[in-house]
Amino acid sequence: MKIAISTGGGDAPGLNAVIRAVVLASIRRGWECWGIRDGFNGLLDPQQCTGEPVMRLDATSVYGIGALGGTILGSTNRADPLHYPVRQADGSVGEIDRTEELARLLRENGFDAVVSVGGDGSMAIAAALHDKGVRVVGVPKTIDNDLDHTFATFGFDTAVGFATECIDRLHSTGYSQHRVMVVEVMGRYAGWIALHAGMAGGAHAILIPEIPYELAAVAAAIRARDAAGHHHSLVVVAEGAEPVRGERTVLAGAETGRLERLGGVGARVEHELAGLTGKECRSVVLGHLLRGGSPSAFDRVVASRFGAAAVRALALGQGGVMVALGDGAIGTVPLSEVAGHTKTVPLDSDTLATARELGICLGDQA
Repeated sequence: MKIAISTGGGDAPGLNAVIRAVVLASIRRGWECWGIRDGFNGLLDPQQCTGEPVMRLDATSVYGIGALGGTILGSTNRADPLHYPVRQADGSVGEIDRTEELARLLRENGFDAVVSVGGDGSMAIAAALHDKGVRVVGVPKTIDNDLDHTFATFGFDTAVGFATECIDRLHSTGYSQHRVMVVEVMGRYAGWIALHAGMAGGAHAILIPEIPYELAAVAAAIRARDAAGHHHSLVVVAEGAEPVRGERTVLAGAETGRLERLGGVGARVEHELAGLTGKECRSVVLGHLLRGGSPSAFDRVVASRFGAAAVRALALGQGGVMVALGDGAIGTVPLSEVAGHTKTVPLDSDTLATARELGICLGDQA
């Protein structure tokens, strides 16, 4: 077997651990393993790649990389083969579907199978390649934890851990200055990071996309804390959170081959809470800090399990599937059931119920 690995979309801690596991598990079976640079650009646009567009991977190539953040293969969210950006004659940017070409290039390079590591966009690409006859296994990666049919994605635990550390630090400065501190975290259209980091860090209000918020309810909770002698409050808000009567805060609209760029809701909440409470408010955007750094022990282990399971699935003759973490075990699910499906926080979840019972304001009640 000659297999290729591609890491696409936003980077996440644990990507290198997956690459290492795929390579080592392949070598034990006597297979060749190759890495495609920058998503699939190593094949579709090799001139734009730094280093070898397609590189041979062996035990030396992956030595010691499991503890490193990022990905040694590079990644991109600007070159989706399903919606590949192209410059038109009039100077505008359009898009074309290059998956048929990509499938041909994979065959011409002699690849028997592909391990595609990424989030919802990468799984959609993998599903399209499978439909065109490419044998592909997906590995779920996203700090947002929003891929369906898997209990967890690697990168999420590291992101939550770092966000929690930041929230811990902001408590002390908020307490000293009697301020309201607003922390904006990533997560796109799912509130997993905000909810888990907010609960772990002892936030007093958590705003997530699944529950449209009323800032009057948050302001009432802050005033209640003041009345009880607690003169600082900490609010965690997911980048995709939106008010009951309003729109999601967007920094940039959807561009060709890209999703809309979310952000700015932290500053918006800070400004409006200052007006509603009369208190001094400050906002902090954690942003891409959540993507960087060394992966946690959990993410290193689960990423390694995912990588080894992807090779195991290929050895069993499987294709068109994504490896997924179930009830303590790694299994596989069809890519067709994953692509295009977002896993959001269930409104009846035990975690949300716990947050309410701890007195955390979720923006929908005083």
